[in-house]
Amino acid sequence: MSNPGNDGGGRGRRPGGKPSNRPAGRAGRPNVKQDNRFATRKDKSFTPHVDTVKPIYQQTGMYFAQIAGGMEELGARELEQLGATEVNIINRGLDFKADQETLMRINYRSRLITRVLAPMHKFRAENAEALYLETKRIDWTNIFKLEQTFAVFANVSYSNIDHSQFAALKVKDSVVDMFRRRFRNQRPNIDAHDPDLWIALHIHENEATLSIDCSGGSLHKRGYRQQSFESPMQETLAAAILEISGWDGKKKLYDPMCGSGTLLSEAWLKAGNIPPQVLRKKFGFMMLPDYDRRVWVKVKFEEENKVKLVRGGLIRGSDLSPKAVKLTRENNARLPGGDELIVKTADFRNLPPMDNHLIVCNPPYGTRLVENDDMVPFYQEFGDFLKQKCQGSQAYVYFGDRALIGAVGLKASMKMPIRNGGLDGRLVWYELY
Repeated sequence: MSNPGNDGGGRGRRPGGKPSNRPAGRAGRPNVKQDNRFATRKDKSFTPHVDTVKPIYQQTGMYFAQIAGGMEELGARELEQLGATEVNIINRGLDFKADQETLMRINYRSRLITRVLAPMHKFRAENAEALYLETKRIDWTNIFKLEQTFAVFANVSYSNIDHSQFAALKVKDSVVDMFRRRFRNQRPNIDAHDPDLWIALHIHENEATLSIDCSGGSLHKRGYRQQSFESPMQETLAAAILEISGWDGKKKLYDPMCGSGTLLSEAWLKAGNIPPQVLRKKFGFMMLPDYDRRVWVKVKFEEENKVKLVRGGLIRGSDLSPKAVKLTRENNARLPGGDELIVKTADFRNLPPMDNHLIVCNPPYGTRLVENDDMVPFYQEFGDFLKQKCQGSQAYVYFGDRALIGAVGLKASMKMPIRNGGLDGRLVWYELY
């Protein structure tokens, strides 16, 4: 079969028999235009005057984990338990070192981390042109395919580029233009909700870092909560409350105002040693250029073999709303063995005594009820319930509204600031005698 563009005629002849003015290629072959669909990484025709860079994480083994404010020390401990080294705490984040197996295990097993990023390239981005050109120094066509989707999320602060959406758009344009040059004006599509690849951009004081989201979306989305009740607690916060309480899955646990059951479901995961991402179908680390599927199969097999049964009656809850109870049952049933969870419709004021329990809850506050409702009497009654019916127990209560802490009327052993979404709330620990 003849080469494209070669009509079988003499040297330097174009298709159709017309002489060519261009010099012949090597070994007497005609000089034909290269098909860029099969270009190697060394072919820079799609990124003029720009050399590609080797990803930073491949050079250093370092990654960055995002975590909610106030949970950094807990997250650092968890990362070390999962095999990370050189863990360094910064504001709402953690730098750490890991091999590929540990990276996968962290994404699969972490209960506290929000997202893990693999840094690809760091550079000065004092203007939009620099951001556009430096983005091209990563060979994106070697990371994801034309038929796959991507999205960019950006965070900028104290920089010449002062708008996150604009910064994300410049990165998107650079990636798209790279594909267009490589694939004859074809480009991948954007999916802002569930892309195959999340690209993260962070710019602070004109110093930019481009990363790949190894988690493939926020890790607080476990997959069990398909529907939620009013103002649900984030899953990572619920997991943090259980971690702070020191609960080991042996003492009985009760949530008297369970809502859609986030605290109960996180307790179920912890007691059963179930990977929090057991329901997740894809991870961002699968898009890394050095992803090894065999390593992932090994990690997944090892971690799922650690799952154990949760004994009946260990984890229970209730709520005044039948709708909330229904949602809790449906959500928890998606977890291994989760249809065994005991939850009922009940007012906490009518519950029987529960001595020697761990009480955990996220009581309703202003944004969860009618605005401007007087919540003080409600919290006073809740304090009476803890004092009169939970003797010998410990209670960990999250207050979305700090002003309501005093209404409980009990002495707190601890008050810990933890954010839940946009709320600057407090986790309060009560020892009940």
